[in-house]
Amino acid sequence: MKKLLALALIIGSHASAQQPDPALLAAIRGIRAIDNHSHPPALVAAGQKDDDFDALPCDPLEPTKPTISGRPENPRFIAAWKAMFGYKYNDADSAHVRALIAAKQRMKTAKGDNYPAWVLDQLGIETELANRVAIGRGLAAPRFRWVPFEDALLFPLDNRELAAYTPDRKIFFAREEALLRRYMKDLNVGQLPATLDAYLAQVVTATLERQRRTGAVAVKFEAAYLRRLNFTRGDRAAATQAYARYVVGGLPSAAEYTVLQDFVFHHIAAEAGRLGLPVHIHTGYGCGGYFELAGANPLLLEPLLDDATLRGTKFVLLHGGAGPFSQSIAALLMKPNVFTDFSEQTWLLPTRELSTNIRYWLEWYPEKVLFGTDLSPGSPQIDWEEIGWQTTTSAREALAIALTGMMNDGEITRPRAIEIARMVMRGNAVGLYGEGETNKARN
Repeated sequence: MKKLLALALIIGSHASAQQPDPALLAAIRGIRAIDNHSHPPALVAAGQKDDDFDALPCDPLEPTKPTISGRPENPRFIAAWKAMFGYKYNDADSAHVRALIAAKQRMKTAKGDNYPAWVLDQLGIETELANRVAIGRGLAAPRFRWVPFEDALLFPLDNRELAAYTPDRKIFFAREEALLRRYMKDLNVGQLPATLDAYLAQVVTATLERQRRTGAVAVKFEAAYLRRLNFTRGDRAAATQAYARYVVGGLPSAAEYTVLQDFVFHHIAAEAGRLGLPVHIHTGYGCGGYFELAGANPLLLEPLLDDATLRGTKFVLLHGGAGPFSQSIAALLMKPNVFTDFSEQTWLLPTRELSTNIRYWLEWYPEKVLFGTDLSPGSPQIDWEEIGWQTTTSAREALAIALTGMMNDGEITRPRAIEIARMVMRGNAVGLYGEGETNKARN
C-alpha cells in the first residue's frame, strides 16, 4: 500500500509539472520577445532563390528524418495555419493545403516588404536576430538584426583534405571557400595577402569592422560542421609559418592547419570583443547524417572560455548543447562571459523535454538563458512562418512549465517567476546586446 501511495504521489507530481500555471502562461504569451537565433528568408522575386539564409544550409545534404516535433503531422502546424492564415480545417488534405498556400501568397502580396515583420507580429516577437550571410530584402532593422558568419575566415588555405573527410564537408567547404572570396571582394582584396599579419589586418579584422558598420550585432560560428570545437589560443609563430608556407599553394598537414585555425579563431574572438560583438557558437546536434556530434560538445570550448585575454568577449553557446550536452551547459554558464539559448531545441524536442532542460538552466543562472527559435525556411506548406509559430508556442509553454514546477517546489515566488520569464524572453538579450542593438524594451 505504501509503495502504491508513493507511486501515486510521484505520478501526481510529474503530471502537475506538465500543466503550466494558467496565469503565468498568459503572462509569458504576452511578452514581446527577442529571438536570439533564427534564419529567416529574405523576400525574393518570382523564380529567384534566397541562398543567404545560412552559410551552411542543410538542404543540399543527404536527407535525414526530423524528430517527431518537426514532422508534418505535428498538430501544431495545423494550429499555426489556423492562427496565422485563417485555415478552417482539422486535416492536411491536399486540396485544403493548396488553399492554404494560396492564402499565404495573398497575405505576402498584401503585406509586401512588410510581410516578414507581419510574421513576427503573429509570433509575438519584437526583434529577431537573423543569422544570414547578408541581411536581405524585407528584413530591416529594428525588427531584424544581422548576425553574419565567420567560419570562412578560418580556412584560407587548400581545404581539399578537410573537404574529403565526409560528403557533407565536401559541400560545406565549397561554400566556405566561396564565402571567403565574397568577403574579400567586398573589401576589394584581390588575393590572399602574403603574410598572416596582413591577412588578419586586411581580411579578417577588416571583415569584422565592415560587418559592424553595416549593422551586425553579433558574429556566428558553425565550426562544429567543419571541425571539432577544441580550439586553443594557437601559437603565433607556428601559425605564421604555416600560413606563409602554404598561402602560395600546397596541402598543409592537419597539425599545421589546426594551429592556424586556432590562432585565427582567437584573433576573431578578441576583435569581436573589441568591437562589442558577442560571439555565437553552434553547440550540440547538427543536421546531416555525417555530423560529428562528439565534436560539438560545448565542454571542448572550455580552454577558450577560460582564456583571460578573452574575458572582454561575450560568448553565446547556441542551442544549449542540444542532444547529450544540455546539462554541461549549466556549469559553463558559471563563467562570467558565457550565455546560452534554447534555440533548435524548440523544434528538436517535445515541449515537456524542453521544459526540463530550461528548468535545469534556470536553477543555475536565469540571467544567462535566452529565448530562441532557430526558425528557417522549409516547404511551401510548412515554411519559416509555421516553424516559427511551432517553436515560439512550444518555447513559451515549456518556460511556463519550468517556472510552474519551480514555484510548486518552493524555489521561487510567483513575482520572481514572472520576472525570470521576462528575463528569458527579452530582458537578458537587451542586457547582452544593448537596447540600441535590439529594440527598446517594452515592459
